[in-house]
Amino acid sequence: MFSSNEWEECKFSGTPKGRALYGTVTRIQFWASVTKCLKVFSPLVKVLRMVDADWKPSMGFVYWELKVAKEEIMKALGGNEKTYKPIIDIINHKMKGRLDSKLHLTAYLLNPYYNFKDSQLQHDPDVMDAVLEFFDTLLCGDFEMQRQVVMIDLPKYKEKVDRFGADLAIKGCMVNNADFDPATWWGLFGGSTPHLKRIAMRILSLTSSSSGCERNWSTFEAVHTKKHNRLETNRLNNLVNVQFNANLMEKNKKRKDRTLEVLLGNDSHVAQEWMIDGDDGD
Repeated sequence: MFSSNEWEECKFSGTPKGRALYGTVTRIQFWASVTKCLKVFSPLVKVLRMVDADWKPSMGFVYWELKVAKEEIMKALGGNEKTYKPIIDIINHKMKGRLDSKLHLTAYLLNPYYNFKDSQLQHDPDVMDAVLEFFDTLLCGDFEMQRQVVMIDLPKYKEKVDRFGADLAIKGCMVNNADFDPATWWGLFGGSTPHLKRIAMRILSLTSSSSGCERNWSTFEAVHTKKHNRLETNRLNNLVNVQFNANLMEKNKKRKDRTLEVLLGNDSHVAQEWMIDGDDGD
């Protein structure tokens, strides 16, 4: 833009603000700062896209992916603590009490992709303290059930006893792709720990964002218009259900056709999918 003849002919090029803008945009330092901003935000955008996606629940992945994002930011900024510390402090402040709760840490441990990948995870004192507090809260007053889940079921899972140690169980959680769903994995291989299995499937089936509800409300507003404001409740709910799921199926079909991993996709059109709903022509 600023190297074109149009800019030279533009009336703003000779104004103080125009000259100041030209001087800013043509400085190497400006673009170095832009690059630094992209390095900081790119890992965070990957996390946002994951929690906002409709392809599988994200509760079991949030804590670890944020941890990875922070490490990538530190690395991108050359490991200079003075540079990355203010950014990491902001992320930690936003996480505290929201994304590092007992529920998130328990979901992190119960996700076999992380537990089987890192043998030291079960020895992390912060994680284990959060897990014990979680079960104490969830099963409050039921000491026998707490004993069963914490002292019998959980060690079987951590030590890969019975079905947990089967080759199919281990290989089935080695790759975090579109086909891997930790809740489904527990449904298949958690039979020897029925109480923990039920809890794990419920936790790992949770989302960590309200964006799905927001999209559903948008569909509701499109169906319940001024002209269609006398629809019966059942018919309205059915219409919203059909339209929302039809859009979801179409979106998933397009994603599979692109054969693109959500967390690793760099295509700008895909990156904008979590921001904008609608057809390609909208």
